Amino acid sequence: MTSFQLSRRRLLAVAGLAVAADVLRVRTVWATEGPGSYTPSWSSVDQHPPAPEWFQDAKFGIYYHWGVFSVPAFGNEWYPRNMYIAGSNENNHHKQVYGDPSAWPYQNFINGARDKAGNWVQFAPKLKSAGGNFDPAEWAQLFADAGAKFAGPVAEHHDGYSMWNSTANEWNSVRTGPKLDLLRLHADAIRGKGLKLLAALHHAYHFTGYYDHVPTQPTESLRRLFGQNGRAAENQLWYDKLREVVDGYQPDLVYQDFNLTQVDEAQRLNFLAHYYNQAVAWNKDVVATYKDGFNNRGEVFDFERGGPGDLMTPYWMTDDSISSSSWCYTVGIGYYSMKAILHSLLDRVSKNGTMLLNIAPMADGTIPAGQRTILLGIGDYLKRFGESVYATRAWSVYGEGPTKMGGGSFTTPVEGTATDIRFTRSKDNTVLYATVLGWPGSTLHITTLGSNRINLAGLTSVQLLGPDGSATTLTGRTQDGSGLHITMPSSTPPFSAPAYVVKMRFSGQIPTPGSAPLPTGWARIANVTTGLVLDSGGNVASGSPLKQWNWDGSTNLQWQLTDAGGGYYRIVNRTNGMVADSGGNSANGAICVQASWNGGVNQQWRLTSLGNGRYQIVNRGTGTALDGMGNSASGSTVGLWTPNSSTNNQWTITGA
Repeated sequence: MTSFQLSRRRLLAVAGLAVAADVLRVRTVWATEGPGSYTPSWSSVDQHPPAPEWFQDAKFGIYYHWGVFSVPAFGNEWYPRNMYIAGSNENNHHKQVYGDPSAWPYQNFINGARDKAGNWVQFAPKLKSAGGNFDPAEWAQLFADAGAKFAGPVAEHHDGYSMWNSTANEWNSVRTGPKLDLLRLHADAIRGKGLKLLAALHHAYHFTGYYDHVPTQPTESLRRLFGQNGRAAENQLWYDKLREVVDGYQPDLVYQDFNLTQVDEAQRLNFLAHYYNQAVAWNKDVVATYKDGFNNRGEVFDFERGGPGDLMTPYWMTDDSISSSSWCYTVGIGYYSMKAILHSLLDRVSKNGTMLLNIAPMADGTIPAGQRTILLGIGDYLKRFGESVYATRAWSVYGEGPTKMGGGSFTTPVEGTATDIRFTRSKDNTVLYATVLGWPGSTLHITTLGSNRINLAGLTSVQLLGPDGSATTLTGRTQDGSGLHITMPSSTPPFSAPAYVVKMRFSGQIPTPGSAPLPTGWARIANVTTGLVLDSGGNVASGSPLKQWNWDGSTNLQWQLTDAGGGYYRIVNRTNGMVADSGGNSANGAICVQASWNGGVNQQWRLTSLGNGRYQIVNRGTGTALDGMGNSASGSTVGLWTPNSSTNNQWTITGA
């Protein structure tokens, strides 16, 4: 079915109009694509377009872990769970400051109680207009100043406390604690700044493991707080909470955390069908993200604290935090550097993704100065150079340089260097942006744009974007087999910025680069750290380890890269005819062996270009890369390691 038919079908379903020419003429007023209605089945919800254009244009959002768990400000946002685990740091802290959890339970933070020192303790932030420190309008202004295009709260975390006016759950912010509809206040303020609204719900884990150390509670109400009312009731409550948020607040994006696989499939489908049907009625394009339990045909996959090591389709998202130690505010919380977070954003955008950044406000509604500084630093960059980020699309190559970012979930944000470059392009594919993660000096070298990979005949202008909306034309450029070499205005930065953007405009479509040519005959494969070359050891038994040796021209040191299909190669030794084989061992430090070719994935290797003629040689079966292990002694074994930025797993491949 064409998108025109889908839009027409939706128009008819929403407006209830008969088929007529005037109906077809007004179809463009409808924002949404996809079917006109959904049923709770995978075949139906999988037709939902997962990543609408507004989401792919936005690139950057902000959310926040702020709630009852912010009050103790100790450990992290899992304090409600860990305080019940005997001997844990949170348990010891709780007993010292408040009392034994059996006598001073978690609900005291909600209802209010005195700690051992006599201080009144309660999650009860007050609006500034009522003499407190919480101002949702100030928060929303900060998010806009940070360059975010969507934002919103964790509406409910694993702890079971709803931050909205819930009828399904009496443990909510209107009936208890602050006596405020916090989600409504956030929603109105965020939309008041022209941002899309996100609502994050983490409550799948609420009743599927979070409170497994809490004793069975004596009342139905307390059992509801601690997820103890039985599977059927808890699954229904899971759905009812989502429906309240969807119907009452119309979020543009519903984020859900892990453990959706433990929620009844029928209820998962009920949620998706209801959300998408409501979006049809609202005439809005919406996004549902997931870590498990959904799929990427109708929803957007979310990496936690990470992202792919290379380009990935379909469109994806990562949620990361401003701190490595906790998602919520804690006393003494530390932060990543602004540059590391920004460079991670630029990396993720270049790989076809969006970044959702978490901040950690204090319980009273104060956003700490250190967090504000980081957000405003990101916003300053995006205000100056946002044209290379917002409304762009990933190019066919994400970037180049020695610093590897991503590679899965739970990968730490790192700062790039002056030789790291990330690419984006305009939606019409006529402008290529090369963002350099540091000042490159008097000449910028872009190895991806070498004459052996790309024809730049259509390149009409090259500019350095300035800090104030200006642009400096760069006229000095040459291209050869090693790359495109652009003369920069000076050897030192002409202005201060955490990254620098070179804008390249083409007379037509940006050409697609080919792969740098690999030797078609026998090659030597040399490790960048050790300088030694891959060595079979000669006529050895199948299963023998691969080694490294000083290059002497021996056939033991010569290899042929033979196409194995699907972008993978087999690496064949000239002396014994055996191939490099991971042995199926994915552990870091595992020894790489050699064996007769059997066609298995353990014998297939992907060559990931790092620029400057360097490659990572990644095994299809294990996902680990050939690694010299840092051992420069001739005869040392070759191992396998998770791909990273070390030169131990970087290799050059040249003709023998």
